[in-house]
Amino acid sequence: MMGVGGACLALLGLRSCFQAPRIRATASPVQPGKAWTFRSRPDLRPPSVEVTKRARNTAPGYLFAASKNGPGEEYPAQDGPMILDNDGQPVWLCPVRGEEKDAMDFKVQRYRGEPVLTWWEGVHTGYGQGEYQILDNSYREVARVRAGNGYDGDHHEFLITPEDTALFTIYHKVPMDLSSVGGPKEGTVLDGIVQEVDIETGEVLFEWHSLEHVGIEESELRYDYFHVNAIDVDHDSNLLISSRNTSAIYKVDRRTGKILWRLGGKSSDFEMGEGARFAYQHDVRRCPNGTVTMFDNRDKGMNEQSRGIMLKLDEDAMTAVLLREYTHPEKPFAIFQGSVQTLPDGNVFVGWGSAPYLSEFGRDGELLFDARFPPEVESYRAFRFPWSGKPDADPALVAEPGPDDEVTLYASWNGATEVATWEVLAGPAPEELKSVGFAPRKGFETVIRVSTGEPYLGVRAKDHLGQALGSTTAIKRET
Repeated sequence: MMGVGGACLALLGLRSCFQAPRIRATASPVQPGKAWTFRSRPDLRPPSVEVTKRARNTAPGYLFAASKNGPGEEYPAQDGPMILDNDGQPVWLCPVRGEEKDAMDFKVQRYRGEPVLTWWEGVHTGYGQGEYQILDNSYREVARVRAGNGYDGDHHEFLITPEDTALFTIYHKVPMDLSSVGGPKEGTVLDGIVQEVDIETGEVLFEWHSLEHVGIEESELRYDYFHVNAIDVDHDSNLLISSRNTSAIYKVDRRTGKILWRLGGKSSDFEMGEGARFAYQHDVRRCPNGTVTMFDNRDKGMNEQSRGIMLKLDEDAMTAVLLREYTHPEKPFAIFQGSVQTLPDGNVFVGWGSAPYLSEFGRDGELLFDARFPPEVESYRAFRFPWSGKPDADPALVAEPGPDDEVTLYASWNGATEVATWEVLAGPAPEELKSVGFAPRKGFETVIRVSTGEPYLGVRAKDHLGQALGSTTAIKRET
């Protein structure tokens, strides 16, 4: 890095050293419990994330969450998708457009063979009314998916299949006589709908309605009796559909819509082993090895903390056995939301939904990483994924004068994952900038203090090999 008398470029694979001004670099600070603010990007105000257990033996990749305020809470930070590093520092931020909107289910998927960012964005009051975004690794929109047949897309699931179709959830109000289950004769029920569409054409390929296959008597509730909240494709291409309010998972024939079996709930086709019973679950997934994972929210009446669980299903003997559970040392009860992600190295990443935690566990259940939002902030799901972001926008830079010839630069590049160093440029005119040294990238916004009398300044982003990635436009220092 920079020594007092000069800068050595060995870090960049070069051998020469040269005299340059002293350069010091730090990350923009944040106060715990406060929203981040950045001089170079005043339009971004994400919630702070506190790392309470430093990452050790974690899987490679960044953290993916979509922050939003909890019910009835106020917090002076923006809601929206965010990519974070293991220090809790933002890597990419995308505030939602409009205070009434939220973003949910933010993750990396594959579309047309390439990794993409996806999420739902819209308005939700228990269920969602919105649409689904797909962005490439330059953060450009490549597709937007909407529900077909006159429905609005719900926030609980957006799954891209290998065939480049999309599976997602829909909630639809249906008038119904509920007197047979103790409700009003002129009542209303929310139908839980699963729809599959071709992403490119928008053609509806499959549609399944809970009211056609699951009776209201399977639930303790009447209006939102089903509450579909997860869809996954099983090994035989049929679907696993999760119903929170029947505390059951349904395997559904993808051609006929017929229920092939029920796991959990009042009418489980599986004998549930010790510790295997779950309630009000979220994010049900079939793993490549055949196990099933989910976030087991549980019920207040159980007097037990929420947990991630892994079940082994024997579909011949029709038994379900608890293989492992993942619990948090704070013993949170997450009444809503949550996710469980199995990682390629065998680790498991848990997003705690309405509890403000993000955790990674080893194969044996050891807690390897833990972070938390402020209490007022939550994320519907949370994940870890490898990601390489190459924004097509330029880096951002602000300069503030100090005493004598000192100037403080604030440099950032929203979404750029390959930046290792900032090359500081200075000169007498915008077209005459020359390198005066290097500063290591630190956090989302690097604070660089440099002493130079030149009136124009800029920075150039470089990767760990010293290759240039992008530059700011030259700015004139204030006097």
